[in-house]
Amino acid sequence: MAATKRLTAGALAEALKERTGHTFSDHQRLQRALTHASARGSHAGVDYERFEFLGDRVLGLVVADMLLAAFPDAAEGELSLRLNALVNAEALAEIAEEIGLPELIRAGSDVRGLDGRKRVNLRADALESLIAVLYLDGGLEAASAFIHKYWRPRSQAIGAARRDAKTELQEWAHQAAAGAVPVYAIDSREGPDHDPLFTVSVKVGAYPPASGSGRSKREAEQAAAAALLLREGVWFNEGSAA
Repeated sequence: MAATKRLTAGALAEALKERTGHTFSDHQRLQRALTHASARGSHAGVDYERFEFLGDRVLGLVVADMLLAAFPDAAEGELSLRLNALVNAEALAEIAEEIGLPELIRAGSDVRGLDGRKRVNLRADALESLIAVLYLDGGLEAASAFIHKYWRPRSQAIGAARRDAKTELQEWAHQAAAGAVPVYAIDSREGPDHDPLFTVSVKVGAYPPASGSGRSKREAEQAAAAALLLREGVWFNEGSAA
């Protein structure tokens, strides 16, 4: 992350108004949320980290609600895979880059030169902090409007790219393993009858097995199939799987 000009709290609020569509009332809080620990004093990072914590929960709630509405027939396992694909660090870092957030983060010189995974995490954390301030400043409505604007297109793109994991695995097995058929086995069943947890493994030909868990046998099979597809590179972590 290259060195950037430090904006006043008011200028930062104006810049983020254009990016989020929200007019911030508490400019100082917004500035704290985008000031990394490396650029703070003796209490470095206290606000920043607390904002990340809150923003992560707000994002998860809004995206989960969005997925429930968009995919009414999806099982819990599939919804979890879709959710993970939309809220992981890579997805957040991409959106942070899309809205030009990195140039607005205040950070010390030792952090501005980060690359690779650490840079991805920094941008993801800053976006979570921004979501927290949107929620605190404008309520769930303001946070939801921002999240829907940038996450909804991605949720639809992932949904279009992914098919049912068991169907995908069966077709891949036919091509990659000379007509082999996926074989599923229940490895364990835990918990009470009203709330069981199944762990299922799946094997395709000579490929090593993969496993997954779910609240029903079907969900566990879907999770196991998705795990094998991801491991063998049939599906890629644009998120996780769907």
